[in-house]
Amino acid sequence: MAQQHSRTSESTQQLKDDLQHLTQTIEELVDATADDSRSNIKELRERAEKRMKDTRERLEARGERLYGEARDNVTQQADACDRYVHDNPWTSIGIGTAMGVVVGMLIGRR
Repeated sequence: MAQQHSRTSESTQQLKDDLQHLTQTIEELVDATADDSRSNIKELRERAEKRMKDTRERLEARGERLYGEARDNVTQQADACDRYVHDNPWTSIGIGTAMGVVVGMLIGRR
């Protein structure tokens, strides 16, 4: 759990850094347009496009990784639940019955 929190913190920090770099490049582009120097604008535009492309690729890769981790986590939890039900069928039936009674009582109160 602590390892996952650490990875999330690192991912969040990397995202903040990427966005800060992108913001700086865009600010430089805006400042350069005030000079109306065509070569300067072209150079800064290329840098901004490269940083945007790099940031997009990193975000897509990070999103895929986080999706995979979440999918694996859910699968592990579902497997653990399935094992518990198979190992303790009567307890599972009791829990299901209790939940049914509670839901029935809540619905019946209407």
